Amino acid sequence: MSPLLAWRRPVYIAAGFAGILAMTLLLMQPLLAAGALPHLPRGVSRRVHRASGALLTLLVVGHVGGLWITSPPDVLDALAFASPTPFSVWGVIAMWAVFLTAALAALRRRRRSWHLAHRTLAVLIVVCSVIHAVLIEGTMEPVSKAVLCTAALLATLATVLFTRVQGAGTGSR
Repeated sequence: MSPLLAWRRPVYIAAGFAGILAMTLLLMQPLLAAGALPHLPRGVSRRVHRASGALLTLLVVGHVGGLWITSPPDVLDALAFASPTPFSVWGVIAMWAVFLTAALAALRRRRRSWHLAHRTLAVLIVVCSVIHAVLIEGTMEPVSKAVLCTAALLATLATVLFTRVQGAGTGSR
């Protein structure tokens, strides 16, 4: 219903919704990783975390791919950090962090350094995604966007501050 989207094609709108769904997964990911969702066993929570991480990566591909279909020059400008829109820079940084995290997850090793890298990238993804989303007008209603972004930041912060990095102090390498 936004007048800012009235002239946009369905592919563009679908790309925007892929971004919204990805943002929603950014709220769930730290809660799943920490096993903080009630009535969900830790092992199941971790498996859902991995599956939703893969889905998050696909949603980012859908988000950027849909934007590419509607305006390749805008996406090229964003990827080259030459876009006049400040939200583009944050989105591109978050995108590359998501792809790097997916690659790390695919090559997963049970080492403290892997967990620290994963956690650091997760924080980068959430912070950059929140800035990206906050700077965009028209895709989401402002109050629901603020609530979702704040919740994602708080869930990530709580997980980082209150959960132990796997492998820390266990002698695993």
